[in-house]
Formats: sequence, C-alpha cells, structure tokens
Amino acid sequence: MQELWKLVSSPRHLLVFEAAARTGSFTRAAQELNVQQPAVSAAIKQLETSLGLTLFTRAHRSVTLTQAGERLYTDVAGAFDRILQSARLLTARSAQDHVTLSASTAFAHYWMVPRLAQFHAAHPGIDLRLQTSEREPDIGAEGISLAIRRGTGHWPGCQSHLLAPEVICPIAAPRVMAAAVNLATVANLRNETLIHLEEPIRERPGWVDFFSHWNVPYTEPRTGLRLNDYALVLQAAIAGEGFAFGWRHVTESLISQGLLAARPEWGWTTGAGFYLVWSNSMPLSPQAEKVRGWLIDL
Repeated sequence: MQELWKLVSSPRHLLVFEAAARTGSFTRAAQELNVQQPAVSAAIKQLETSLGLTLFTRAHRSVTLTQAGERLYTDVAGAFDRILQSARLLTARSAQDHVTLSASTAFAHYWMVPRLAQFHAAHPGIDLRLQTSEREPDIGAEGISLAIRRGTGHWPGCQSHLLAPEVICPIAAPRVMAAAVNLATVANLRNETLIHLEEPIRERPGWVDFFSHWNVPYTEPRTGLRLNDYALVLQAAIAGEGFAFGWRHVTESLISQGLLAARPEWGWTTGAGFYLVWSNSMPLSPQAEKVRGWLIDL
C-alpha cells in the first residue's frame, strides 16, 4: 500500500480519474464531483506526473483515454464497483434492525395505520417505520426499504407489485351527500361545492380529468377550497366542506365507518395503480422481505 500511495499520490486522484474517463470530459466530471473544472485537470495532471505517463489525449471539448489510460480505467472501475457493492451490502445489513415504508400522508394514515395491529400480530419482532414526505424520495439513494407509488408499475432501477388499481369516485360527508338532492347525473355534480387537491410534487388527476372521462364539459373555477395534501382533503370532506375525490383503496374504510358517503356507480378506473416498490440496487433485508410479502398477501 505504501508503494500505491507513492504512485497515485492520493486516492482522490483515482476518483477524479474514474469520473473523467467514464464521462469523457473534465467538465462533466467536475459537475458530477461538485468541484471546479480546473481542480479536475490538476488532479489528473498530478496522477499522470506520479505515474510518469499520459492518461488522456486532450482535445478542445473532450478527452479520450490513451492505451495506458484504458488499462488503468478497467482496473479502477472494476475495483470501485466491487467497493460500491460491498458498501451497499454493509449498508443494507446495518439497516436490518428496522424496515422503512415510504408513502403519502393519506396512504400512511388511512390505509396503513388501521392495518398496523394486524401487521404487528403477524410479525411482532419487526420494527416497521412509516415515512411520509411531500416528495417521493429516491428509494435506493436514501436507503428506503419499501415505498408506495402511483403509476403504471415501471420505475427505473426498481421492481414493483400492484397493491390496488386506481379507482376514483365522488365522496362527501353523509349529510352533504343527502342534501345534494339534484345529484342525478355526473354533470349535476358541477353545481356542488368541490374540494380541489393541488399536489405540489406528486402527479394526481383532478376534477377536470374526472369530468373529461365522463364527457362532461368543465372549467375549473379559480375560487374554492384548495388543499395540497390528500389527508387534508379527506378531513375537509368529513367536516362537510364539499365533495372530494375518493380513491377507493384509501376511503373504503372511512365509508364503511359512516364518516363518508360515495357514489360508486360513478367510479373512474384510470388505468394507473398504487404499487409497492423496492430498489434493485440494494438487496432487501430478511425483515423487509417479510413486510413485502405481508403487504402483497393482503
């Protein structure tokens, strides 16, 4: 190792070299490593000086590896990949004492929490932690075991399993539903007070999409109750503030409890769904595999 230290001067130079060789650009390497381009050039120059050979052929806007550079890159890239895999494995093992499930606030509160007693009865030794966020974090990069995502089942670098198809119908507090005496058609729903969900990050359909599905012309008003979290939308609907979107898999328990009423005959099956998602880049711990299996079997 002492000889290696003398030859490369600093392990950092190898990191810079790998990025420059892989991207074919000192500028792109600098952007990836969050440093200035001259710092990349200086690190490569120091490495070349230490080794006593030229690693790159410099052009005006790009660089290419010399034969010596290609040999070094093959070995460095392979070594770094093995280190990365080992680090991922160690990280996964260190996280085995708990399992994280990332989901929206509404899914966590209205779908998962009512099932927690059932889960703990089945798996009393697993520390399951619900993680909610206004955004949808990168599962692999942030070490999240499992996540709930809306979509079509395809996320780069991930596997998924459908938990529930997306079915939406109008919902409201029972007294509000009963008071809507003229609600004979979907078109008449436009005359009722509608609660609007305005998600800042997650892609969600709105009332315009709902009425369009039923071929009903609709222009969204500029006024009205607008909320940026579906959990708040449900609370507003329960409080009698108007009609809201009812995602079936989230609202069915609230409807069965009599907190909300629905018009299921106006259900819209969008073609999307809510999926359990996990990363391909980091193996699941045995505990996470049990949680995944339990969720899939529900």
